[in-house]
Amino acid sequence: MSVNDSRVDSKAGFGDADRLIDLWNKPQVRALAYQILVVGGVVLLLAYLAGNVIENREARGIAGGFGFLEREAGFAINDTLIPYSPSDTYGTAFLVGVLNTLRVALLGIVLATVLGTIIGIARLSSNFLVATLSSWYVEVTRNVPLLLQLFIWASVLRTSMPSPRQAFEPLPGVFISNRGVKLPVPEAHPVWDWMLLAAAIGILAAWIFSRWAKKQQDATGKQYPTFWVGLGCIAGLPFLTWLVGGAPTQLDMPELRGFNFRGGLTMTPEFFALLLGLTIYTAGFIAEIVRSGILAVSYGQTEAAASLGLRRGLVLRLVVLPQALRVIIPPTTSQYLNLTKNSSLAVGIGYFDMVNVGNTTMNQTGQAVEAIAMFMAVYLTISLTISLLMNWYNRQIALVER
Repeated sequence: MSVNDSRVDSKAGFGDADRLIDLWNKPQVRALAYQILVVGGVVLLLAYLAGNVIENREARGIAGGFGFLEREAGFAINDTLIPYSPSDTYGTAFLVGVLNTLRVALLGIVLATVLGTIIGIARLSSNFLVATLSSWYVEVTRNVPLLLQLFIWASVLRTSMPSPRQAFEPLPGVFISNRGVKLPVPEAHPVWDWMLLAAAIGILAAWIFSRWAKKQQDATGKQYPTFWVGLGCIAGLPFLTWLVGGAPTQLDMPELRGFNFRGGLTMTPEFFALLLGLTIYTAGFIAEIVRSGILAVSYGQTEAAASLGLRRGLVLRLVVLPQALRVIIPPTTSQYLNLTKNSSLAVGIGYFDMVNVGNTTMNQTGQAVEAIAMFMAVYLTISLTISLLMNWYNRQIALVER
């Protein structure tokens, strides 16, 4: 090979290197390369962890998969919404825990919203005592750890209530003791299932009518009694179903037998402690959100409404709050999600929510990976559902330019 040929090859080599350097100097190329490296590192780390998990499980003789859900649980749950006994499967026990989580989360969201709205409005009151007490409520509840509040409520409810033999009976068949609240419930009858279906149909009918009435009001200015029609659909249809189904009135009444009550519906002290703690704690945050949302509305809106002769209550309900909701809804959604996830602290006071049931299952079966995966799936589903509903509502109340 001649000297000239070697020079050409050398220049070609330098040319390729220059092109590579120019290519690497492009921000898009470097960004893509870094992302590939990060993803590759994460995949390798996950593969390493998965290998360790599989190796350790095989060394301890722990089988993989979700087959353990069909085995007998062998532990009792003292607060259930569906029939359950220790002879039922782990799957049934986990379902009981999920239902208990949903029950305390949904009730907590409703109660915290009502209480937080009242406290938030009260903080803006011109009455010094009301405003001061509301401010103290917010500062105390938000700055005391939730788990500590749960311990306090659980201790108060367990120690201040009388024994079953000395239980309070504020209403016939209703007993309050340190074992919880016992309530009479209707005896099993097919009509109750049909009433639930009728209630769902009534809610759908009320929603359809309210949308139709709003469109008619926008087009013609005529108002329709949406509240009374909605109430008639939601309450009237189940009542008619009850009448057609024979109007059953038999109740399963709780009775004192030995040292405890039998029959009826039991609401345990642990459930009340968790519900009180979640409600009171979350209401403090919602109160601040409501207060800031009201303050975000121009004071000129209040003055304009007052100049029309509207009372302060009507000004707040018809003018201020509808505009403040656009500021209130997004952060309130986060508080709903926090309340749902904070319900997992029930394990600290002995309430059998999903996490408590899952921990017991893990201790007995060793299926930690599967149980945690189930936790994640359930919480993800609940959180996404709440977010979708709140985002839908936020779009419904948004101002639309026409």
